[in-house]
Amino acid sequence: MPDPVLNAPSAYVDGYSKARGVDREAADNYIAHTLVGDPVMDALVEELSPLPQRQVHEFIQAGMNEDRQGLQNAPQLLRDFFIDAPQPDPDWLDRDAFGPGIRAFQRNSVLVLSAFVTGVLIDGFSTLISKSFVQTGRIFDNGVWRLKQNNRHQMEIFLPGGLKRYGEGWKLSVRIRFVHAQVRRLLAQSEEWEHDAWGVPISAAHLGYSIACFAARTVKHSQSLGARYTAEERAGFHDVWRYAGYLMGIPETILFSDESHALHMYRIGSICEPPPTPDAIIMTNALINSAPLVANITDPVERKKLVSRVIYPISRALVGNTLSNQLNFPKDKGVLFPLLAYRIDQRIRALKALIGKEGPQNFSTLLEASAYDDAGLSYRLPDHVHDERSGKW
Repeated sequence: MPDPVLNAPSAYVDGYSKARGVDREAADNYIAHTLVGDPVMDALVEELSPLPQRQVHEFIQAGMNEDRQGLQNAPQLLRDFFIDAPQPDPDWLDRDAFGPGIRAFQRNSVLVLSAFVTGVLIDGFSTLISKSFVQTGRIFDNGVWRLKQNNRHQMEIFLPGGLKRYGEGWKLSVRIRFVHAQVRRLLAQSEEWEHDAWGVPISAAHLGYSIACFAARTVKHSQSLGARYTAEERAGFHDVWRYAGYLMGIPETILFSDESHALHMYRIGSICEPPPTPDAIIMTNALINSAPLVANITDPVERKKLVSRVIYPISRALVGNTLSNQLNFPKDKGVLFPLLAYRIDQRIRALKALIGKEGPQNFSTLLEASAYDDAGLSYRLPDHVHDERSGKW
């Protein structure tokens, strides 16, 4: 692995120096991983690159289903990945430990979804992670669809059996690994990507940071919105995300081990990362303004009201005033105690459901806000760095 002290991308130099004062080893590890992608998958997508999207889809689909006949004419690295030399389960994997985390997710699903959009994604995209999304244009042309895909991935990994070999959560996690590698390949070839400043596109550091946010920051933010977890449920929630991250190709050298480790990784990564760039400002505000569309709220007046009076105030309360100001979030305008107001609203809804005046909303709401209306999961990969010029995938 490259020496981080000698090879730190220029955008990280100031933050890296500060992080070393907190935890030298963790800071060195984070910066070293900004120069690392996913060697196995990067080589695989390079081998797939001459093939048309349709054939790529067919080969990957055959691999997902362990269809040996369908893989007969596939590139060797793809056959190795799925059939001949598949990645073994890690020694630490304990599927029984998923149960409490799955139950907590099902019980708190709307709160988890709300926390993800208003807090967790803001934590993540305030970093240089935003660079790859803005440069590809994916968030602008397909922002709502991307949020729905995120929701579907969560939905599937937190279903019983979802992370077993044939589960949709397993397949979606591995699919994400393919997509990340392909986008990494396209960005690396682009003249727009500044390697000396930013390191490797969609680096292992950013993926390790993201998965730590998806686990630890989701628990923290959803608790602020009213979710409740036992110690066993918190541990199980992190176990689910840890294994999903492993399937997504995150090296174990940058993959969290438990909640305390995830929180520490988030802290060190946040210090290493530079202050929010214009790309981060664009990305986070675009996400917040897309959120009502995910819930099928399309009326312009209602959408604007929801964004200004609910989503921005909650997001500011979750991520704090300092980061909110850096991201140019609007100041609170007469919105007092937004988190308390949200929790009261959720309790009223739960009470109405209990007495039969409203149907239960948790599971149905999450389904509605997830990408389940497609004609089947596609394993096509983007074939151009700019989303508007890429074939459908």
